[in-house]
Amino acid sequence: MTDMPRLAEGYEISADPARIDAERVHRWLSTDAYWALERSREKQDRAIEGSLNFGVYEVVSGEQVAYARVVTDRSTFAWLCDVYVDPSVRGKGIGTALVGAVREELRPYGIRRILLATHDAHGVYEKLGFAPLERPDQWMALHF
Repeated sequence: MTDMPRLAEGYEISADPARIDAERVHRWLSTDAYWALERSREKQDRAIEGSLNFGVYEVVSGEQVAYARVVTDRSTFAWLCDVYVDPSVRGKGIGTALVGAVREELRPYGIRRILLATHDAHGVYEKLGFAPLERPDQWMALHF
């Protein structure tokens, strides 16, 4: 398996839900994330409440600079979604370190696979061991 990426100095990762800046996360996703444009604040708050959430924070200010959410039963299924890094800190490896931390947090649960969907960040996830589905013909989706 891939090594754990190092987080840039001056930042920390936390899965403490009390630290999530829900207003900031909603602003990021609803205005700048192609998969969540115009998502309502109410829907985003419900998503946060029903998920395992991760944030990256500046150590000195405590300001949140990145976010990731995992929908999981902590036993058989995990879907990584809503991964977002503030544009002001992109290029520092924060996203890669965040996804690595998520992977390591989920590892002890014995989950066989973590799923995700991405339009443009394949390289980030490949560094951490993610690969295209081996048998995409076995997967289906229901869209509303």
